[in-house]
Amino acid sequence: MDKNMTLEKRIDAELYSYQGRMSVFVDDLQGHTVERGADEEFETASVIKAFLLAALYLQAERGMADLSAEIEYEASQFVDGSGMLRALGVGARLKVKDTATMMIICSDNIATNMLIDYLGLDTINACIRELGFAHTVLHNALHFDRYRQLGTTTPRDYASLLAQMARGTLVSKAASVEMLAILRQQHYNTMLTKDFPQYYLDCEETGAPELLWVASKSGSMNACRNDGGIVHTPYGEYVIVLMNKDFHDIIEYNDHPAIVYGARVSRMILDQVLACEGKLWLD
Repeated sequence: MDKNMTLEKRIDAELYSYQGRMSVFVDDLQGHTVERGADEEFETASVIKAFLLAALYLQAERGMADLSAEIEYEASQFVDGSGMLRALGVGARLKVKDTATMMIICSDNIATNMLIDYLGLDTINACIRELGFAHTVLHNALHFDRYRQLGTTTPRDYASLLAQMARGTLVSKAASVEMLAILRQQHYNTMLTKDFPQYYLDCEETGAPELLWVASKSGSMNACRNDGGIVHTPYGEYVIVLMNKDFHDIIEYNDHPAIVYGARVSRMILDQVLACEGKLWLD
């Protein structure tokens, strides 16, 4: 009997009433995975920013990018949507690493365009391919009035990026540590953490170390709701990627069905990993 099937069937049962399509990839980093539509292509939305971050660090490792250099926000890089750079205005100058941090932690769209211009679209896609993500493409910069599609990826590709980061092998050990620290500050992880026990996610009141933390990058557009991250538990880390499409409601809100059902699946995986002390199932 395939022990993996029990958990997959529980996920299928949870999603039976979901009016949309969710693909799932989970890796306990100990040789066990759960896969549900893992090779299906999805619009990335802001998930592509995690791949852009990896491309930046790859170029920095080669001396082809300088994380401490300053770049300027130009008028051509303006775009609506998430972020804070709109409040600073055209002409604001940021270090490349600070720009990348803004791109991840508050999903700043202007910061993303600044980095796309800094690295070059073709270079970014070449780096993505070199890092082994054969089904991931950044199609263009963020200009929603000109393009309908931002990026394409699969749950397997995104989970692979996160797993390499967790293992310290994405670009290099030092680069993985830095990228992980940035993803830990990301503000928008509702799909992964909405049903987690909040006491263990935030121990500011007690001063105790957090028993659970998440390093993640989500993405949301009319066509998709995606989230993926590295979840730390007392038994170690695991990777989870949830990607959604073909839902009926394009409005973004925290109780969107994709968020609700994604949070249920995420909590199911957390409970399984905790019950099996760091694994998806017992060998």
